[in-house]
Amino acid sequence: MKPTVHDIAAAAGVSLATVDRVLNQRPGVSARTREKVEAAVVALGFVRDVAAANLAKGRVYSLTFILPSNDNSFMRELEKAIGDATVRSPAERTDIRIVKVPPFDAAALVKALDAVCDERPAGVALVAVDAPEVVAAVDRLVEAGIPVVTLVSDVPASRRVHYAGIDNLAAGRTAASLLGRFVGERSGAIAILAGSLLVRDHRERLDGFRSVMADNSRHLVLLDVIEGRDDPTLVERQLTELFRSRADIRGVYSLGAGNRGLAAALRKAEVPQRPAVIAHELTETTRSALCEGLVDAVLNQDAGHEVRSAIRVLKATADGLPVLVAQERIRIDIFLKDNLP
Repeated sequence: MKPTVHDIAAAAGVSLATVDRVLNQRPGVSARTREKVEAAVVALGFVRDVAAANLAKGRVYSLTFILPSNDNSFMRELEKAIGDATVRSPAERTDIRIVKVPPFDAAALVKALDAVCDERPAGVALVAVDAPEVVAAVDRLVEAGIPVVTLVSDVPASRRVHYAGIDNLAAGRTAASLLGRFVGERSGAIAILAGSLLVRDHRERLDGFRSVMADNSRHLVLLDVIEGRDDPTLVERQLTELFRSRADIRGVYSLGAGNRGLAAALRKAEVPQRPAVIAHELTETTRSALCEGLVDAVLNQDAGHEVRSAIRVLKATADGLPVLVAQERIRIDIFLKDNLP
């Protein structure tokens, strides 16, 4: 049977109140008495159930999520998942709020992080811009005792405690393997559409994509990356101009958002054969594009899993508890029109 606080009190010859003060590092206990209690803890092999203790004390974990404010369907899915978590707040003992910043804006993100640091929440989760000033701001939070989790896009050079997102290098490699199969032996060009290369997830997907295409599809030319800023109107204009200027586009890899613009450009493209298309994130837009035959495959990450993972990790870190790595791994789902959920 596991030792309890009653066993510690008996072994140390002190009251339960004294044991509670020592375990919670509160004042009012002499050094000699504290040593007796700590020795009893070690001798009995007592392991404190921090979660149960916090439940008994009614602790509430204040958590802040920082998201980009653009018209990105997946970010809205992420926001919806955070809203679902807010509904569960009474049971999970959380107090969740969302802060929005302009997309791909490192300075605005740093300002938001510094403001949150002054509020001292139990934890912060953010969609990161991979810039030195953002790394420094994340580190300031961690140094202040506030754990940080990155969502979707990481800043691994920082002291963040966890990244809740897919392996983006693997996602890019997977996209290249699929696109190579769909295009086959036809020579020609591949268009690559990104939101912004300021975010690490887009850069990593691009790196993974390029490496596999270089090895397996040397008959295809990769065009310069189009940065559409996740703006459907801009994406539609950029791709429409590309389709008009080149008749040899065999495939399109959309590694970011702005897919409404992608679908619109594909619908009106006057090309001999529709290019093979791989996109990211299963949203209403990409689902419709799959069903319509405009997109061949969608690589997806589960927004709900990412939000739940961030909350679990932030709470565990705040309590000094270990993180179950296998539980927090975010998988890459591959959807065709034939296996849509």
